[in-house]
Amino acid sequence: MPMVYSCPQCRGVLNPDDTIILVARHGGDRILMGFHPTPGDYRISLPPGWRVQPGSKWDFHCPLCRENLVADIAPDLCCLEMATHDIRHRVFFSRTAGEHATFVISAEGIEPHGEHADRHSLEILGQL
Repeated sequence: MPMVYSCPQCRGVLNPDDTIILVARHGGDRILMGFHPTPGDYRISLPPGWRVQPGSKWDFHCPLCRENLVADIAPDLCCLEMATHDIRHRVFFSRTAGEHATFVISAEGIEPHGEHADRHSLEILGQL
């Protein structure tokens, strides 16, 4: 099933192939980071020589419009739009390195993914 991810602000497409590309910032560091598009698959692509410290909190930005993707309703999560077969979803994912928590929200409800989803489920449910 093809998944097309876009920025919630500018609607620019963020996955030109099988990787979602975002600008990642932590402290003074700024890199391009790639994410696997399947919710619950936590493989990432980093620039050569880079390592991500587990537990570090990252800000993610759209590489097209530069808007911050941190979710207003849940500041420990970031938000993207996803379309599958012309059905739109909101996808929230953890900003904390090594934390596996993703939520796909559609008209049918909330679909949690990852072993750490329970850390944020009340936060998400309380705001929607």
